[in-house]
Amino acid sequence: MSWAAATFPGLSPEESARLDALPETDLPRGALLFGPGDIAKGFAVVLSGRIEVSLTGPSGREILLYAVEPGQSCIQTTLGLLGDEPYSGEAQTASPVRLVMIPAPLFHALMDRAPPFRTFVFRAMATRMNDMTALLERVAFTRVEARLAQALLDLAEHGVATATHAELAARIGSAREVVSRRIEAMAKRGLVSPDRGRVRLRDPAALERLAQAV
Repeated sequence: MSWAAATFPGLSPEESARLDALPETDLPRGALLFGPGDIAKGFAVVLSGRIEVSLTGPSGREILLYAVEPGQSCIQTTLGLLGDEPYSGEAQTASPVRLVMIPAPLFHALMDRAPPFRTFVFRAMATRMNDMTALLERVAFTRVEARLAQALLDLAEHGVATATHAELAARIGSAREVVSRRIEAMAKRGLVSPDRGRVRLRDPAALERLAQAV
């Protein structure tokens, strides 16, 4: 099955063929897709890999808004294409990524005449809005220690979370200095062992309990 038919079930063969004819692009980890003030020129469909979208405030503090993986969409791009608004955030590949860029004119044409495509866009947009609401609730109502513990658990592979303190701060909506202090406190309690660019989880069960504390 083609990527277009798999991503947008119900598209006509002609519409699927038109999408399948678009070039696929491979990007390395760390590639910048857009930044604040840029204008959306197309709708990216991620075929493999992960793109992270973040927002940086006037103070320089950064927060990870969401990630885009296969089957998901970028709400900032959708809003930009539908509302003609510039990007406020920044998108960067968090791993090698393969994607297809649907040009803006084709995006609007499919929104007008292809209900399966329109359904995908609005359903993905609704899901992303729910994710954003959940992020706001976590930042507003969950303690930093709980958010940090959950982030370490989510990132851990074979007991090691590979991320800098700045990356962890962006993920949980805090400051790097705060994350550094919290990790130091966790290390003193025997929960983690920090190293350069990574954190080893020494007591995952205790971190699970900490993540569930509000």
